[in-house]
Amino acid sequence: MSRREYYYKFFNFGFTINKLNLCIGVIPMNNYSMGKVATVFIALVLVLSCFQKSHAQYSGNYDYSSEKIWGITKATNSGLIGGFLFKYAKELKEGRFHGGILEIVNIKHPQEQRYYSESGNTFKWGKENYLYSIRLSYVREFTFFKKANTQGVQVNGLIAAGPTLGLEAPYYVEVKAGQFTVKEPYDPNKHKYSDIIGTGNILQGVGQSKIVPGLNLKAGLAFEFGTFKSNVVGIEVGFQVDAFTRDIMMMPTTENYNIFPSAYATLFYGSRR
Repeated sequence: MSRREYYYKFFNFGFTINKLNLCIGVIPMNNYSMGKVATVFIALVLVLSCFQKSHAQYSGNYDYSSEKIWGITKATNSGLIGGFLFKYAKELKEGRFHGGILEIVNIKHPQEQRYYSESGNTFKWGKENYLYSIRLSYVREFTFFKKANTQGVQVNGLIAAGPTLGLEAPYYVEVKAGQFTVKEPYDPNKHKYSDIIGTGNILQGVGQSKIVPGLNLKAGLAFEFGTFKSNVVGIEVGFQVDAFTRDIMMMPTTENYNIFPSAYATLFYGSRR
């Protein structure tokens, strides 16, 4: 897949929660430059702000001044579980909040595929490195529709941006070594397909990671449910981009990238006061 085809690709993500069906259709970027990405997000900021000013609705006494949120994320460029996040936000004024997000996610190459070895174990042929993205973001939230004390759905819009630390960690494979097996970093010049019988241990190789700095941008909508004022549970959906200072060498036999756009969904739970 060429770089241009990669950034033209649509990202569609469907899920069902509490019989609520939601779909994300993200408009493809016709240029992968950061200037284009920034323009899209500035437009989203203006739209969200204007919408909040003219359409915010409040019902009942459901005021709070701060919140702590934990979440599990899934993105179109991640595995079944993409990662985890923690968010803390405080009230700026009625209907507006700001705070910080710490997020740790695993990003996949678009051409990654699982294969089965002779022993029946799975591995990813041609993968040389993982990409773990540690995001620290400043977030602004806008309340569009506020729920009542013990019922209803609250709808928030959010935008976030900040620095990213990319961990380019070696991908370990288990290979035959005579009558024994060893786990070592995958080397396309050394390992044959028939030599591999499985993968390494979870997080093996993280200590050997190369650090690649970058930036992250995110825009989304959060749908909050729950029956108690002090607790919050819900789902957040939106679009995000990670951009790094160089290409991440995940699969040496194909083209690699330094910008990773995706649609995402986050299941979250937290507390408010």
